[in-house]
Amino acid sequence: MEFFRIKKDIPFMRHALIFNIISGVTFLLAVFFLCTKGLNFSVEFTGGTVMEVSYQKAADLDAIRKTVREAGIDAQVQNFGRAQDVMLNLPVEKDVTVAQQSEKVMAALNAHGEEAKLQRVEFVGPQVGDELAENGLMALCFVVLGIIIYLAFRFQWKYAVSAILANLHDVVIVLGFFAFFQWEFSLSVLAGVLAVMGYSVNESVIIFDRIRENFRKMRKVSVQEVINHAITSTISRTAITHGSTEAMVLAMLIFGGPTLHNFALALTIGICFGIYSSVFVSAAIAMWLGIKREDLIKPVSKDKRNSDGAVV
Repeated sequence: MEFFRIKKDIPFMRHALIFNIISGVTFLLAVFFLCTKGLNFSVEFTGGTVMEVSYQKAADLDAIRKTVREAGIDAQVQNFGRAQDVMLNLPVEKDVTVAQQSEKVMAALNAHGEEAKLQRVEFVGPQVGDELAENGLMALCFVVLGIIIYLAFRFQWKYAVSAILANLHDVVIVLGFFAFFQWEFSLSVLAGVLAVMGYSVNESVIIFDRIRENFRKMRKVSVQEVINHAITSTISRTAITHGSTEAMVLAMLIFGGPTLHNFALALTIGICFGIYSSVFVSAAIAMWLGIKREDLIKPVSKDKRNSDGAVV
C-alpha cells in the first residue's frame, strides 16, 4: 500500500557525512549530559515509600496529585487494579520516617472531604532499586545481542554493525534528553527505550531488505544509487507506519495523563530519531563499511556458467 510514489530517487547518501556529523554532535552532547547531570531515577530505582489507598468511588487522580503537591509531597500517583484503588510512590526524605510520611499524606487526602482508606504502606529499600537497575541494564544488553545475531544471520556482519550502532545512537539520545531536562526515569520509560530499539531496527531491516532486492535488479549502478533508491522507495511505507504509530503515541502523550506521559515521551523522541538513524546513520555506516552486491548475493561460479546446466 502506498499513499504516493516518488519517481526520482532522492540523493540521501550525497549528504550522509553532514547528517552523521550532526548525529555525532548530538550523540556526544547526550553522553555529556548523562555523565554530568545523570538520570533522575524514580522511586522504583532509588527506593522510597509505597502507599496503597482505596476510595468508595472512582479516584480522581488529578485531584489527588494536586492535593499531595499542595501539601509539599512529591509523589507518583497512579491507579492499580480497580478505579477506586490508588498507589502513591514517595521518595526518601531525610529525618522523616515511613509512618510520618504516610500520616502526612493521609491527612492531606482526608482534609478534602472524601474519605480515603489506607490499605498498605511499606518501604522499598535502595537495594531493590539497584537490582532493578541491574536487571534493566541486563535486559538492554540482551536486546542488543539479539539484534546483532539476528541481523548477522539475516544479512551480513556489516549490516549488523551499522544497525546496532544506529540503535545505540537512538537509545543514548533518548537518555540524553531525560538527563538534560531531568525528566523522571522510571520502569515504564525503560520499557519505552527497549521498544524504541525494536522499532528502530525494524525500519533498518526494511531498508536493508530493499537494498538486497535492488542489488539483484540494479546491476549497473553504484552502491550509493542502490541505497538512495531503497530509501526513496520506502518513504511512502515509512509515512504510513510511522505516522500512524506517532499519532497513537502522541494521543498517549497528550491524553494519557502523568502515568503514561514519560513513557510516551520516550517513544516520541525515539521514533523520530529512529527514522532519522535508519536513513542517515545505519545506511551510511553500511555504505562506509563497504557493502556490495556479493555480500548478499552469491556469485554464480565460473564452472556452472560454462556448463549451462548440463550434467557431466
